[in-house]
Amino acid sequence: MKAKRIIISGGGTGGHIFPAIAIANALKRLDPSTEILFVGANGRMEMEKVPAAGYKIIGLDIQGIQRKSLWKNVMFPVKLIGSVRKALQIIKEFKPDAAVGVGGYASGPLLYAAGLKGIPYLIQEQNSYAGITNKMLGKKAKKICVAFDGMDKFFPADRIIKTGNPIRKESVDIANKRLQAIELMKLSAEKKTILVTGGSLGARTLNNSIMAHLDEIIKADVQLIWQTGKFYYKGIIEKLGEDYHPNIRVMNFLNRMDLAYAAADVIISRAGAGTIAELCEVKKPVILVPSPNVAEDHQTKNALALVQENACVFVADRDAEVKLVDTALELLKDKDKQKKLSQNIAKLAMPNADDVIAKEVTQI
Repeated sequence: MKAKRIIISGGGTGGHIFPAIAIANALKRLDPSTEILFVGANGRMEMEKVPAAGYKIIGLDIQGIQRKSLWKNVMFPVKLIGSVRKALQIIKEFKPDAAVGVGGYASGPLLYAAGLKGIPYLIQEQNSYAGITNKMLGKKAKKICVAFDGMDKFFPADRIIKTGNPIRKESVDIANKRLQAIELMKLSAEKKTILVTGGSLGARTLNNSIMAHLDEIIKADVQLIWQTGKFYYKGIIEKLGEDYHPNIRVMNFLNRMDLAYAAADVIISRAGAGTIAELCEVKKPVILVPSPNVAEDHQTKNALALVQENACVFVADRDAEVKLVDTALELLKDKDKQKKLSQNIAKLAMPNADDVIAKEVTQI
């Protein structure tokens, strides 16, 4: 039997790239002879992350629609037509048996071209609110793998499968690691710890909210693991100095997410779909502050899906600088609420999404 050939398209952010690589790895586990080609957007993160994971990638010259500056969209139609042409060429040369779209700029042209050529395709929709491109592509998709309930308002109900979002297994492997984490970060095992993470790039609102209330955190004798993101780290360190306070750990990036999660009693985070999938698996009390700067405000919708299940505390971005730190310190005192939140978020975990999605891909 000849080896299956699969194209995986999309990217733009870690939230799209990581699931794409996880699906590729799961396809390889199912059948090591499977040939996989990635298609991404030139100049975006996937062009380095995918080869680092051991897969070949071809870039399309595509951009998203700029909602804030309309004149930047002048070249969009030209780039879109060019990308569809290049996608048709890639399909002609690679001859895939199926295609997978994980969202992000490159996903649209590639899946559209696959549809024109009669190549069956699957969409992996990570968010609780589908974007414009995926809604259009969903009409011809053989399967749509989703992570939230109620997605039949965007897609044909008979083709939806609730699989959850693929997660980085090593990031959520936190069992029995608390002491190791506390030692490595030179923290005290006796004190409560808040983890603040704004993703690899960081989140200005989260950083400003913490900065404005550092005194209260110190006064409460609470420890803080503060992942600032690379954009903000230098400015924060210049203000605070290298060793600001023994209870505060300021970090540009968390290489060992598992240890950060293991050390935390309460986690403050943005509400990207990939992050939420990890948090469900980590089973700790979470405060979500959705980013308002994303398409269709999908992070707010992701967070509200958890609020409905009483599985997180929600703080709006606009209120964070006033409320966030107080909310976290209150939650640290409330053992019953912590327990409830942990139990409820744990119920939403779907740990084997990558394997389930890979099986669906082989079936189409």
